[in-house]
Amino acid sequence: MAINQDVENGESSVKAKMKEPLLQHTSIKDGDRKFHKECNRKGLLKVVFLSTFVAVLGSYEFGSCMGYSAPVQSAITKDLDLSVAEFSVFGSILNVGSMIGAITSGRIADFLGRKGAMRISSAFSITGWIAIYFSKGALSLDIGRFLSGYGIGIFAYVVPIYVAEIAPKDLRGGLATLNQLMIVIGASVAFLAGTVLKWRLLALTGIIPCLVQLVGLIFIPESPRWLAKAGYRKEFYNALRSLHGDDADISHEAAEIQDYLQTLEHQPKASMLDLFQRKYKQSVIIGVGLMMFQQFGGVNGVGFYASETFTSAGFASGKIGIIAFACVQIPITAGGAFLVDNCGRKPLLLVSSTGTFLGCFLAAISFLMKEHNLLQEWIPLFVLCGMLIFMGSFSIGMGAVPWVLMSEIFPINIKGAAGSLVNLIHWFGAWAVSYTFNFLMDWSPSGTFFLYSGVCAASVLFVAKLVPETKGRALEEIQASMNS
Repeated sequence: MAINQDVENGESSVKAKMKEPLLQHTSIKDGDRKFHKECNRKGLLKVVFLSTFVAVLGSYEFGSCMGYSAPVQSAITKDLDLSVAEFSVFGSILNVGSMIGAITSGRIADFLGRKGAMRISSAFSITGWIAIYFSKGALSLDIGRFLSGYGIGIFAYVVPIYVAEIAPKDLRGGLATLNQLMIVIGASVAFLAGTVLKWRLLALTGIIPCLVQLVGLIFIPESPRWLAKAGYRKEFYNALRSLHGDDADISHEAAEIQDYLQTLEHQPKASMLDLFQRKYKQSVIIGVGLMMFQQFGGVNGVGFYASETFTSAGFASGKIGIIAFACVQIPITAGGAFLVDNCGRKPLLLVSSTGTFLGCFLAAISFLMKEHNLLQEWIPLFVLCGMLIFMGSFSIGMGAVPWVLMSEIFPINIKGAAGSLVNLIHWFGAWAVSYTFNFLMDWSPSGTFFLYSGVCAASVLFVAKLVPETKGRALEEIQASMNS
């Protein structure tokens, strides 16, 4: 019995040893499968990242245009003998061009595709910079600025739309926020370069991102959603495979996109007036409201004329403030890009709008103290702190997140018309603020910033009451829930 038991134990141990390598082999197979799957995903995301990088070069160009006027105001005014009013026209006419670009951006992106719209935008921006470089007077300067504005008016719409349409939903918020990060980097580089380069040479640096983008567009896929909507069936599947890989199962996503588009085919083609239908009310109110609060909070006035604002606060030169702006904006915007998919859109907007209110209010109080000769030696520092709080808070949320939401909340059948409307509101606000800022500051610096702080306070209430959370949801799911 004992022998028999030992034999049985021996057989069991032999069997266990025979099974052991097989179990190890299976474990290795499973590990390899997971490893290869992870490597495959990383390899495929390279296409998404490359496509996003090429697209957001347009955002960098946007930032270069926006940041150009701040460091060159005194040099251009002196070289071309411009008055304050003439330079205000030069600074603000960028936004007039952008308004016209906004009106046409949705239609161009729908007709030529997202890549085609980016090519058109780059061409206009390059032409504008060349005109500025060769300017001999106010007229040619304004024409160049206007053409650049038209180009970035298209970029402002098509870049976040393209990124949202190619990005996986778990990365969409972060990748879309790169739009604002690149705007900030472009503006910051223009701020810093403008302190050492002459204004004509600085204009030439704005051409570089456009040239790189034109080359990069050759190597990236078109938006699959646009291809499906335009009826390019073969190209639609090729674009999905390019983004997901030849071995990936794209059938579910392809079916989801096509089913959604089929439901939209039964609806008439949307015009601007169609946006005011009851079913689109929530999307339009959120889109228009966020853009109004984003612009009328004063960001373009502060950014365009930062040098003169710091000088009026008591600094001997505006360069210190400009360099501080550049140093603060980039890391904070990068942090926002990371947080938007972790913390969500709405919390970032609430923190951001609250911070812009506090920054404007501090600047207003500081200028009021200066007007009443209180703590004069501390005024420049208080204004600098207020402006840094304002720009830092804007960069982490109100600068980027509204564009992310714009790419998420509108159904594809009204995206063109909605994009044009939202862009028009955005650029009208940018023009109004950038044109009136110098005149308001001449009237009352403290009154100017009290006005902006009131707008920022109202934006906190708007976000808290009306803006939904869209983190981690598919585009079709978001749009169906909002426009049902």
